[in-house]
Amino acid sequence: MSLFLRGTLVLVVTAFLGECLEFVINMILARELGEAGLGKYMSILPTIFLVVIIASFEFPISISKFTAERDEKYHRHMLFYVFRFVVVMTVLLMLAVSLLFAVTPLFEGYHSGIRWLILITIPIISFMSIMRGYFMGLQHMGKIAAGNLVRKALQLGLLIWVYQLFSFESKTAIFIALCTLIASEGLIFLYFLHAYILELKGRRKNVHAALSKKEVRNALLSVSIPTTVLRIFHALTHAIQPFIIKIALVHAGMNEVMANEHFGVLAGIALTIGFFPAFIAYSLLVVLIPNVSEKVSKGDKEGLIALLRQVMWITLGYGVPAVTVFYFWGEPLTELFFHTTTAAYYLKLLWPYFLFHFFVMPMQAFLIGLGLVKDALLHTIWSTLLSFSLLYFLGSNSEFGMNGVIIGMNMGAVLITLLHYVTICHELEMTPWFKRTIRQ
Repeated sequence: MSLFLRGTLVLVVTAFLGECLEFVINMILARELGEAGLGKYMSILPTIFLVVIIASFEFPISISKFTAERDEKYHRHMLFYVFRFVVVMTVLLMLAVSLLFAVTPLFEGYHSGIRWLILITIPIISFMSIMRGYFMGLQHMGKIAAGNLVRKALQLGLLIWVYQLFSFESKTAIFIALCTLIASEGLIFLYFLHAYILELKGRRKNVHAALSKKEVRNALLSVSIPTTVLRIFHALTHAIQPFIIKIALVHAGMNEVMANEHFGVLAGIALTIGFFPAFIAYSLLVVLIPNVSEKVSKGDKEGLIALLRQVMWITLGYGVPAVTVFYFWGEPLTELFFHTTTAAYYLKLLWPYFLFHFFVMPMQAFLIGLGLVKDALLHTIWSTLLSFSLLYFLGSNSEFGMNGVIIGMNMGAVLITLLHYVTICHELEMTPWFKRTIRQ
């Protein structure tokens, strides 16, 4: 079995178990927070994820790409440079976020402890990003898989323990849910730190060489900066999307409470079920970045085309059956896991959104490996503009309402998938049917 398939299999199996745990976590949150509380919780998460993205500076991707492309003797020097950079970046980011909290009403109306949670999260994510990227680049997918699985297990255990022992009002219950999320990240940080120290000790006697600071900086930041901008844009749009949906629904004739409940059902139930198989897409993304980067460094276009073909068939193999199940058995699924059939209608209509996003993640890994992160960013901007425009104008029409929101989401997913695929085909000099073309 190839290293790519072996790494993918390890991540897929553990990610499946992790998604099962995530499913149970969302079931508990839906039960404990209620539809309105779940809507508020889901509205907070995108903002927190935005801070996480900035704190990581996408070093897991840039470090894994660097590690896969360059000889092992240069790794230690690169890691020392990144560590010094992250120390400075973490301090500056914590100061900036503290200042932001002092001068803005961000999270006003929520539990005051949420601000402290975000500050604690910054150094955890920043330093863990170094370790994740290094293990990804070495293709030690077992460590990445174990970390992801144990984090979900810890979060679930903490949720069950706290909610069974205590009873909270809505505001405090949301805060406790976020506390379990951050606490699990902190514990996994300790696991990665231990594994990272052991890995470096084991390679201490190997030959080491230094690159110029400029070369290391350019190699890392040329990937980290555009990828971070891409992720920030993605996070910002997801942070804004709940408010656009709610405003559109209010303009369509719903009151604010009803609009919030509809969004809670959409985000907390329909999207939770629909994106359940996405753990396979994410596993492919993690494994593909070092694999594609290595093949690009060797100029192996035939190997890249074969790898792309393999990935597309894998995605079709699980994506089509998954959305078929969602479409024909939406009611039993939502009733079984969430004891409601309200979200089944949304789940059925969103099948294009789910299916095309299963393709987007591995194709984004190809774009990163090919050095086309800027193209990925432009594709995301255009698809988001189309999606939000349709989402608002159709969603605010009383004849469409939530149907208009779903149409906008579906169209955005279709557009970004097509843009990604056409760009990859052009770069690899191939037709959409995986045949090589010769540029004139």
